Amino acid sequence: MKRKILVVIIIVLNVQLTTAQENKTHTYYLSSELNLGNYYGVDFNLNYVFKNKYSLKLGFSGNIRKPKSEPEDYSGGLNGIFHLGIENPYDHLLNYRVDFGRIHNLNQKGTIRANFSIGIGYTIIKEPENWQFIENDASINLAENYTYSYNSYNTLSLVINPKIEFPLTRFFGLSVSPMVQLNKDRTYFGIGLGTMLGKLK
Repeated sequence: MKRKILVVIIIVLNVQLTTAQENKTHTYYLSSELNLGNYYGVDFNLNYVFKNKYSLKLGFSGNIRKPKSEPEDYSGGLNGIFHLGIENPYDHLLNYRVDFGRIHNLNQKGTIRANFSIGIGYTIIKEPENWQFIENDASINLAENYTYSYNSYNTLSLVINPKIEFPLTRFFGLSVSPMVQLNKDRTYFGIGLGTMLGKLK
């Protein structure tokens, strides 16, 4: 009887240790970043790491810049001032992507690691065009002095996004990540500064 109980205890402990080991080799977390480059904006990602070596990332980035087509004498008027420029025209670069990567620990504690990833993105480009001048009283200048319409189109992008991650605790970390998005119409390059939340290690 004692042997049977001992065998059951050993099996239960073995299963528990195996499960704990398996869970330790799979991590998942959310990351978000502020992007600065030839566009600026935000980046959100859902990350999964397998065996502390291979990464899968589902992400979205939304970036804007001052329109390249904007006339030199364009003014948003008081509308632009009161809305802090939010309603002003911008070039938009939106990207939905899937990245695959390889992780390398840069120190023995695992508090600094490199996540080299590359992926494919579905990119939406939206830009103002057809600028038409509006005659306004120059002394008042309360409204925009141009009308415009947006042109929107889609393309595929190659995304290169190496990242240095700092998992400071098991559940919180920081990251620094240069990024390049290449497609036939537009190129984004910049650097992101962000946070990581979830099961990091």
